[in-house]
Amino acid sequence: MSSDLLRVLTVSTAMSIFVCPAAFAQSAPAQDAEAGAAATEEKKEDGETSADGTTQLDPIVLDVGAGAPASAGTNLITIGPEEIARKAPRDLRELFSGEPQIAVGGAIPSTQKIYVNGVDENNLAVTVDGSRQNNKVFHHNGTYLVDPALLKAVSVQAGVAPADAGPGALAGSLGFETKDAVDLLEPGRNFGGFVTGIWDTNSETYTTGLAAFGQKDGFEFLGYINYSNGGNFTSGDGEEMLGTGTNLLSGLGKIAYESLEGHRFELSHERVRDDDLRPYRANVYINLGNEPKTRNYDLNRQNTVFTYTDTSPEGWWDPKIVLAYSKTDLETEVYSRRGPEISGPAQGDTSSFNGKVENRFTFDMGNVIAGFDFFNDKAKLESRFPGFFEFADERATNVGLYAQARLEPSDRARISFGGRADHQWFTGVDDSDWTNAGLSGNISGEYDIVPEFLMVKAATSHVWGGVPLAENFIQNPLWTYGDDGPEPVTSNNYTAGLEARYNGFTFEANVFRTDINGARLPSYGPAPYVPGLTSLRTRDVASKGWEIGGRYDWDAAFVSVKYADVSADVRSAEGDGYADSEVGRYLTTPLGQIIMIGAGYTFEDWGVRVGGDIEIALKNEDVSFRHPSDSGSPKVDYLPGYEVVNAYLEWTPPSRPDFTLRLDALNIFDENYTDRAAYGQDFEGVDPHYDPGRSFRMTATARF
Repeated sequence: MSSDLLRVLTVSTAMSIFVCPAAFAQSAPAQDAEAGAAATEEKKEDGETSADGTTQLDPIVLDVGAGAPASAGTNLITIGPEEIARKAPRDLRELFSGEPQIAVGGAIPSTQKIYVNGVDENNLAVTVDGSRQNNKVFHHNGTYLVDPALLKAVSVQAGVAPADAGPGALAGSLGFETKDAVDLLEPGRNFGGFVTGIWDTNSETYTTGLAAFGQKDGFEFLGYINYSNGGNFTSGDGEEMLGTGTNLLSGLGKIAYESLEGHRFELSHERVRDDDLRPYRANVYINLGNEPKTRNYDLNRQNTVFTYTDTSPEGWWDPKIVLAYSKTDLETEVYSRRGPEISGPAQGDTSSFNGKVENRFTFDMGNVIAGFDFFNDKAKLESRFPGFFEFADERATNVGLYAQARLEPSDRARISFGGRADHQWFTGVDDSDWTNAGLSGNISGEYDIVPEFLMVKAATSHVWGGVPLAENFIQNPLWTYGDDGPEPVTSNNYTAGLEARYNGFTFEANVFRTDINGARLPSYGPAPYVPGLTSLRTRDVASKGWEIGGRYDWDAAFVSVKYADVSADVRSAEGDGYADSEVGRYLTTPLGQIIMIGAGYTFEDWGVRVGGDIEIALKNEDVSFRHPSDSGSPKVDYLPGYEVVNAYLEWTPPSRPDFTLRLDALNIFDENYTDRAAYGQDFEGVDPHYDPGRSFRMTATARF
């Protein structure tokens, strides 16, 4: 099937929901619609018997709580509260451990970037508590700095995302949800709190966390603060990695009110700050001319969200309103490479004022979520050298209409389809204005070939992504955009898979492909004072691969094994080639083959949990090729493989259920390695940012 035909098919099918949503309602009475809503929202247990006596697998059409609700047939990865509690992650890499489709590059939290199916998260619709994130600050920094201690759930819809996930979901969606007071309160209590202390032996880092929360007469409150401080860590061969100290402060505040009628109003504010010495290029050791080995990076991210929902919807009235503001600031000192040694402060800001209004229409067969959303994004840079001041900014405003249907036409089949219409206004650094509009569509479904045993699923989408903003630290006030202006980026996604379940055993196999067309890759230019520089360098990206995995769960334990093989090409007018971490900035990175193994066991009578995980990266020889568009630096012959083993022991005394001790042994065999998604390791002459060597982490938590 040609891409043009596929595009027409997906968009026309998806947009039909705008035209005739009532056709699916079958004129159901209001009381029947309410009953259908309850049936749809309730997750069925394995082997549940339906009215006709058949059984079926768990439907995946449910609200996972983070990001948009899941859609049947998509490649869905969720990490819920129990999984987060088991992992007790301290950074994004630990959060996504066990999921080889999701690679996290960067040895410290402030430099970590997420790649889903080999595609940088800047090409996903990323939300925190429903708030759009605009984090193109600096390509040597992480895209999203988060404290996992604040999180309740994470949802990734890899490749194909629903229309209500938001605009710009070129390669899927990524949703984070922070904790609420009711998630932390003990049963039967209205107030509570906890204090946590953590010690890491490698970097001699300590962490202190304190929280208080409660509810009364419909009101809820939550306050949480976490502070970490420590020195540089050492790699597996004992080398001290400069610029890896910890000075992290994070916090979360929430207040909410829910009336007796079910009207819920919630206001949350989350903030994370990392302020410490880092390598001059924070995620790799490269120093040129007058540049020092380290400089201070002050990175601030904040997210404020107001949400209204109706927790007791009636009939077709089930609204949701979100109004949010997110911002990331980075301040650092910039040094001249040549000539006199001069320096000056530089500050890059990215922000997004965004929101949405939507309603869920529920009926016997399923539901339709329809609404509109908007964002006003800005990325700006202020740089001051002695006698020189530079200012640049780009802005984008977008308004979108969307609808997504999630239906169960039979006991054995689930289907979802939807579409978006977006209109964008883009303003360049030269104050030129450009207007673009486009359509997006998706369709996905799953079918129980053998009820309660074997399910097949598939999904496809075409996404219009508008014109993405350029990273602020690379913006040049002398850029021009040509006579025709910047072209919007688009993508096509395809996923398919099988899932089998039998007596606690789960087997999954998935294939995927993402084609991004006209992805923007801005370049500052050969000289800062030459007018007429163009910012319009574009690339086409193809990321493809497959994943296979199995898991066995029994009463108090589990074992999981997953394997993923991901490769990507970056195409340009100069020729095609495997992706490298330089040409692939904000697009992709060389990953190759990853194996992840996990296991855990709980001794209920003793209050003890034990477990561990292993990450195995196989040797990758697809990196020696230098992309034709950037042929200056020599490449390494291959990326070496590595194996990292971690384990944990956690004890909650049955006589003191309000107290928990935990010991994590990380990189037990002191492997000297750079994680596969890290920047710069595929180039000769670059000192990679090695990950930490062996470390022991001790945690104590007391609840009150």
